[in-house]
Amino acid sequence: MTGKLYLVPTPIGNLEDMTFRAIKVLKAADLVLAEDTRTSAPLLKHFGIDKRVFAHHQHNEHKASAEIVRFLKEGQQIALISDAGTPAISDPGFYLVREVLKAGIEVECLPGATAFVPALVNSGLPADAFVFEGFLPVKKGRQTRLKKLAAEDRTMIFYESPHRLLKTLTEFETTFGADRQASVSRELTKIYEETVRGSLSEVRIHFENNPLKGELVICVAGGLPEKGRQKDRHDGE
Repeated sequence: MTGKLYLVPTPIGNLEDMTFRAIKVLKAADLVLAEDTRTSAPLLKHFGIDKRVFAHHQHNEHKASAEIVRFLKEGQQIALISDAGTPAISDPGFYLVREVLKAGIEVECLPGATAFVPALVNSGLPADAFVFEGFLPVKKGRQTRLKKLAAEDRTMIFYESPHRLLKTLTEFETTFGADRQASVSRELTKIYEETVRGSLSEVRIHFENNPLKGELVICVAGGLPEKGRQKDRHDGE
């Protein structure tokens, strides 16, 4: 009997967001794959999970995936976790899942923490339709991607690091217009959680005058007003 690959979300900040099911799966696994074993060690220790842990990240996933498939074929139950949130969402995991499925082995993804969902819901922007962009290209392809998004009418969600936030907000002003509504959420689920809402220019000015810390989620309104989007959908029904 072959094993199964489990994708297990981990808290993005608050350890109380770990689910009972996630703990159960990790305790039952024969092997845990972690994006960074140094980051995952305190989490696993906190929940009393004592398992073999192998590093599985963007620099070794192509080479390691073949061996992991072999382990699964031998019947091992393997769990993949990322540093925070759901594996394969702006984190390693996609390539491994694809290779495991190609081998005809079952994959199961547990529901759980991911940063963009609370950021979107808390933004006050339309959440009935949205597009998740994750991290934009740092250099090559960045402007091409922004030009394509200029015509996007759904709420757009981006991940960004603190040291690039102001540059990105400035580019968004140029692409989408300074008055486009947006929100920036930082330190989600942590003590200093904050969401700043307003026009792109207002949000940029806020962060020019306030220190930045922690991972960030940017939500930007789509090009059509909410009423226009609802009318278009009604006409199509």
